[in-house]
Amino acid sequence: MTTLDWVVIALYFGLLLGLAWWVIKKGKDTADDYFLAGRNLGWWVVGASIFASNIGSEHLVGLAGAGATSGVAFAHYELHAWCLLVLGWVMIPFYIRSRVFTMPEFLEKRFSSTARWVLSLISLVAYMMTKLAVGIFAGGIVFGTLLPELQVEIGPMVFDSFWVGSFLVVILTGAYTVLGGMRAVAYTEALQTFVLIFGSALLTYFGITKLGGWSELRAVLDPDMFNLWKPLVPNGMEGTWAPVKETGRIAWYFNTNYPWLGMLLCAPIIGLWYWTTDQYIVQRALGARNEREARRGSIFAAFLKLLPVFIFIIPGMIWLALAKSGAVAEFARMLDAEGNPLADFSQASFPLMVQYIMPAGLRGLVVAGLLAALMSSLAGAFNASSTLFTIDFYQKFRPNATQHQLVWIGRIATMVLVLVALMWIPVIRGGKGLYEYLQGVQGYLAPPIFVVFFFGIFMKRLNAKGCLSALIVGFLMGLFRLIVDTPVALKLAGFEHGYPEGSFLWIVNNTYFQYYSLLIFLVSVVAMIGVSYMTEKPSEDRLRDLTFSTMSDEHRSDSRASWNKWDVITSGGVLVIILVAYLYFTG
Repeated sequence: MTTLDWVVIALYFGLLLGLAWWVIKKGKDTADDYFLAGRNLGWWVVGASIFASNIGSEHLVGLAGAGATSGVAFAHYELHAWCLLVLGWVMIPFYIRSRVFTMPEFLEKRFSSTARWVLSLISLVAYMMTKLAVGIFAGGIVFGTLLPELQVEIGPMVFDSFWVGSFLVVILTGAYTVLGGMRAVAYTEALQTFVLIFGSALLTYFGITKLGGWSELRAVLDPDMFNLWKPLVPNGMEGTWAPVKETGRIAWYFNTNYPWLGMLLCAPIIGLWYWTTDQYIVQRALGARNEREARRGSIFAAFLKLLPVFIFIIPGMIWLALAKSGAVAEFARMLDAEGNPLADFSQASFPLMVQYIMPAGLRGLVVAGLLAALMSSLAGAFNASSTLFTIDFYQKFRPNATQHQLVWIGRIATMVLVLVALMWIPVIRGGKGLYEYLQGVQGYLAPPIFVVFFFGIFMKRLNAKGCLSALIVGFLMGLFRLIVDTPVALKLAGFEHGYPEGSFLWIVNNTYFQYYSLLIFLVSVVAMIGVSYMTEKPSEDRLRDLTFSTMSDEHRSDSRASWNKWDVITSGGVLVIILVAYLYFTG
């Protein structure tokens, strides 16, 4: 890092904090303004904010690292941009019309207040184990790579650059999130989106130029790294998708832990849960001024969501190619004897590219965008978590609380959640990969939530008891898998604990997480439908305008008036680009 780089970073953060302060000054001390930006966001802010919230630690650190180890295999998750179209065209009309603050609040309208509390609890647990902890962890990875010599001594304790970076990211992010709420988060994220895209595109350009072009990238790397499906199939076991017997025990064949059948069936469930029902994402759409702006914001976000394949996965692959070809001597030393990237270095492939490939000045811009992206992801998680706690728990117990009290409780909740998330970092640090960890946890928690929202909207016969059954059973199954998995992560971190090979817990731990996720999904579906049909029908007030078959003619007409042919054309454009990407990276 040169002096010019630091000047660029300082100027960028000065602009960012200036924008945040301007937005904070415009805010009002009300829950509507603090948690949903006064419900007055335009489509471009909604779309950019959705994208910036999504593009955080798991992309800058985890997704680039996955590109270095597995090629384009993880592009499956990024090509789920079509899920944002489902948000805009299918779910948004229900959400905007209901005027809710949170997704659990919508579930209360459709089912019961108990369902609302259960989902809020599940969501808060999920944010602590994924969004908050992973975001803080990734900040440490970035600082540890760019400033490895940084350390702070406090008495007898010495904190390395990883921990210093983690705490700095939290403090900088918390400064404007706690003060400005959703309005500050949305507008700063809009700025961060364009800086991040520009900077990451420059990194891809300089990297591919250093290597010698796209053809050289394909020549250096294994062809399977450019195939969306081949790396997901075990070597020599292309037809295998189920457990097989081996030396008297059950063995699960795997290659990078992503079987094609599990990816094909499980990934869409996780995608639809995340993009259409998760508070972390949908809160931006809830802040739109009307249904039209929310839908167009979702379509805009879908276009932006197609970019990570090229600005995060490809740079990770470029890093590996530069290492294998010897074009960058520093990278070549980061491979093992077989030419595979060492785990610590593969996860740091994006910041390593920034450090060694980018010229002075532009390096500072990319670093600023990189850190800002980490902050935007954390800021979104802070705001979503505080909204869930304040609206779904505190306000329920204190219905007469003033608007000022609600805002302050939201700020306090953010600070507490950060402390809890910091305690989870050692578990993640001992894991095999940041992106793999994130997808695993989401795979265990997403299925029951997806089931209750989508089945609840499409099937009016489903009731509150069925909803609760699906949520509780699904959550307990996911929690069981997480508890089983955690000791293994701790062992990798240096703690001696594990399961005897071939035992029940060993089998659970070694089952593809996608298959376990599908099992949770199927059990949740059976629980919701079975219990609902064995109990009474839901009351009319739980159905009116909350399912497709019970929408009033007036609301159908209002929704139709909120879109035109250009909304349809642009949505079709997203689908065409996804199809082209699948065709290019297959075969």
